[in-house]
Amino acid sequence: MPSAKTLLMLPGDGIGPEVMAEVRRVIEWMDRRRHVSFDIAEGLVGGCAYDVCGEAVSDQTMADAMKADAVLLGAVGGPKWDKVPFDKRPEAGLLRLRKDMDLFANLRPAVVFDALAEASTLKLDVIKGLDIMIVRELTGGVYFGEPRGIETLPDGTRRGVNTQVYTTPEIQRVARVAFELARKRANRLVSAEKANVMESGLLWREEVQKLHDAEFPDVQLTHMYADNCAMQLVRNPKQFDVIVTDNLFGDVLSDEASMATGSLGMLPSASLGAADAKGRRRAMYEPVHGSAPDIAGKGIANPLATLLSFAMMLRYSFDMAEDANLIEQAVKNVLNGGLRTADIMQKGKARVSTTVMGESIVKELDKLAA
Repeated sequence: MPSAKTLLMLPGDGIGPEVMAEVRRVIEWMDRRRHVSFDIAEGLVGGCAYDVCGEAVSDQTMADAMKADAVLLGAVGGPKWDKVPFDKRPEAGLLRLRKDMDLFANLRPAVVFDALAEASTLKLDVIKGLDIMIVRELTGGVYFGEPRGIETLPDGTRRGVNTQVYTTPEIQRVARVAFELARKRANRLVSAEKANVMESGLLWREEVQKLHDAEFPDVQLTHMYADNCAMQLVRNPKQFDVIVTDNLFGDVLSDEASMATGSLGMLPSASLGAADAKGRRRAMYEPVHGSAPDIAGKGIANPLATLLSFAMMLRYSFDMAEDANLIEQAVKNVLNGGLRTADIMQKGKARVSTTVMGESIVKELDKLAA
C-alpha cells in the first residue's frame, strides 16, 4: 500500500460539513478499492472557529495546514457573524490561509457538463462543450496592497483607500503556472489586465510578454483588456482556453465564467503555492460555492463541487490523474443518469439528497473500477 498522504480537512460553516462528509465517503472507497490511504486531520476555520477561539483560524490550524500535503476546505461565512470585527470575520480565515501558505495561483475551471448545458442562461450553441481554466493571482494586488483603510478628512468627509501593486516576481510566477497549464491543454493563453489606464496593468502585460518570449514561445499568447475579456466571456466563451489575470479581475472574471456554466454548485477550485526542490507545493482546494446557510442542515446541498475539488487535489497535489479521472467520470455518469440535487434540478430528472448523491457517486465508482 502506498504511504499515507496527509490531508487537512476544514469543513467550515453552513453546508461545508455536509458536503465534506461525501468526500469522506469517496476517500473510504479509495482506501477499500484503490488501496490509497490518507492520513486525515480536521480543523476549524471561519465562523465556527471564531465561536470556539475568537479567531477565524487558529495558529494551530495554520500550523497543521502548513505541514499537510493538501488542505480541503468546505465553505466559510454566514449572517451569524456579520457583526464581528472585520479582521475576525469568517472570510479573514480564508485570506490568512491563502496568504500564510503563499497560495498565489488560483485555478478555477469553468466546465459545462453536457447534462447541465441547458441550465445556463446563455444559448446552448454558445455554451455547450465549454472547458476553460482561469488562473487568478491570489496573494497580491488590490486586496493586499498598502496603504489601505478608511480615513476621515479635515472637512469631515471620509476616504477609502486600497492600493493595486504588483512586482515582477509576483506576476511571473503566476504567469508561469498559466503557461504550463496551457501547454497541457490547447496551448493558448490570454492574459487580461487594464494596461491602457493602470500602470500596474502595463507592468503585468510587459512581464507576461517577457516570460513568454524567454520560456514559452511555443504557447500562443494574447493580451486582452479585462473589460473586453468580460464581454467576450459572454459573447463567445469557447474562444478561450486558459486565462491568467490579477487578483481583482480574476475574482470578477472567474465568477462570470462560473455563472456562464449555469451551475455554481458544480465548480471546484485549487489554490497552489510554489513548488519546492522536491516538487511539492502547498495547496488548498475548495468548491466555488459559498456556505449557503439558508439550506444548511437540510440535506439538500450539492456535494459535487467539493468532490470535484477533491479530484483536483488528486491531480495537482498527488499526481493521481487516473483516480481524478475516475471521480470526474463518475460525476458525469451520475448526471447523465438523471440524478440532480435541488440547485441543479431539471424537469423530468430525479431530485436526490446530498447523501444519496454521494452514495450514487460511490456506486458509479464501483462500476468504473470493476
